[in-house]
Amino acid sequence: MANSGVLYVVATPIGNMGDISARAREILAGVGAVAAEDTRHSGRLLRELGLERPLVSLHEHNERARVAELVGRLRGGESIALVSDAGTPLVSDPGYLLVAAAIEAGIVVTPIPGPSAAIAALSAAGLPCDRFCFEGFLPARAAARRHRLAELAAETRTLVVYEAPHRIADCLADLVAACGAGRRACIARELTKRFESFYRGNLGELAERAKNDAELARGEAVILIEGAEQAEPGAAELDETLAVLLRHLPPSAAAAAAASLTGVRRNDAYARALAITKDKAPGAT
Repeated sequence: MANSGVLYVVATPIGNMGDISARAREILAGVGAVAAEDTRHSGRLLRELGLERPLVSLHEHNERARVAELVGRLRGGESIALVSDAGTPLVSDPGYLLVAAAIEAGIVVTPIPGPSAAIAALSAAGLPCDRFCFEGFLPARAAARRHRLAELAAETRTLVVYEAPHRIADCLADLVAACGAGRRACIARELTKRFESFYRGNLGELAERAKNDAELARGEAVILIEGAEQAEPGAAELDETLAVLLRHLPPSAAAAAAASLTGVRRNDAYARALAITKDKAPGAT
């Protein structure tokens, strides 16, 4: 939209102030206002940077009501920086409704990348991070948390969750029940701060440690869990799939479809399709 302002989505430090980028500081210094999850927290951040900008609160309880006002200001030519209390806005933090409304209104939305607790934890956890599944905060209620973990237990990518200090021990116990004690895991606590700690081991070991180590339950944590092993399709599954497909398709086409559906190699599926066809041929013994 011509003459409108820009909505900057600005990542801020998750602990260590040295992690603020020069670009983030420049943007914060130049915008007309800063939309902040907690104006007191962001006010301290600005003061530490030697900046003074107007602050507007934008949190989970007032975001819907604030959106129209902020989009109106952006349309009027004012640029606004969106920040959360720590890390990258919208990642388990408010801001989605504002970003979506700004895009709908034709306003330019620009990310100013920087710290993220999930990415920082992944980079040093010692678990595979080429593919991962970010779940954010699990449900606070035990029954809902256990239900969600049961749904996630078969996930083959590294699982990343956030957890509050007072729920870490219970969450780990639920993870053991859902995923098994032997699954490798890591707890990253107080990232980039003075008492940054990484606890590595299997879920059973970490759950046991959480019962006795008070330090582990201090500060919000990122819990990372190794993905489940990729299940190999069994012969019974392949035979059942081929049995249906061979009623309607020749062996080569049935094998191609079965390979796609079950994940087996096409050559293996074709060999099995020929064997099934031969067994069902008239006169077969």
